[in-house]
Amino acid sequence: MESWRRQPLAFVCFVLPATVWLGAFFVVPLALVWVLGFGENTGPASIEITWTLRNYAAVLDPLYLGLFLKSLIIAAIATVIALVAGFPVALAVSFADARLKPILLMLVILPFWTNLLIRTYAMIAVLRTKGYVNYGLEYLWDAAVFLLAPLGLGWLMGERFEPLELLYNNTAVVFGIVYVYLPFMVLPLYATLERLDRALLEASLDLGAGQWRTFLSITVPLAAPGIVSGVILVFIPALGTFLISDLLGGTDSQLIGNVIERQFKAAN
Repeated sequence: MESWRRQPLAFVCFVLPATVWLGAFFVVPLALVWVLGFGENTGPASIEITWTLRNYAAVLDPLYLGLFLKSLIIAAIATVIALVAGFPVALAVSFADARLKPILLMLVILPFWTNLLIRTYAMIAVLRTKGYVNYGLEYLWDAAVFLLAPLGLGWLMGERFEPLELLYNNTAVVFGIVYVYLPFMVLPLYATLERLDRALLEASLDLGAGQWRTFLSITVPLAAPGIVSGVILVFIPALGTFLISDLLGGTDSQLIGNVIERQFKAAN
């Protein structure tokens, strides 16, 4: 920090490009959308700024408030699941052998090489009635019947296997969000855990704390910056998602992002 203060011109040169970029492509468009919210449609592609508050008052409609609350709950559940699932993965990668670590990181990053639409469609193949999950469960059901039938207990399994309805509901939407955004949780956690002072963990174990207590008292608090970053990177896009809920959700799985998408399509 002191070096930057001694060289203010260099600091400005580094900060200015990012500031201009954020201002031109984030702040200005956001301000334009905010101003357009005070307008009314006067044609297929024209809006007249009348400074009406009707558009912002519509946000308080119980229907929209209910959808927003539902979106918050689903995004929060998906974020918690991603954190619980991603933390062990990040921990395993950070403690892995140096030769194995690049391969594990590549596996974490690999989903980014595939289009979001393709990844979401892949989940349909996994979760549908005749998908991989139900095929696997049916195989286990048949195996259980095969083992129990000689004992006269085959009746415990029922007459036939009934596929689970895993698609077109809120559970499928949550699962899809976790599947798509899990790498956004793992990578910040890994970056934080990689810089973790291992001597603190060894000292905790040497002083008699078990593995679980060391994890809760040392690892988790020191990983707090990565946890916060991962939660933000998962929760915000999950809150505004619409493609996942469109493809994996049913009629009662519409989120606030779907409403915004339809409003944009109707305006254009």
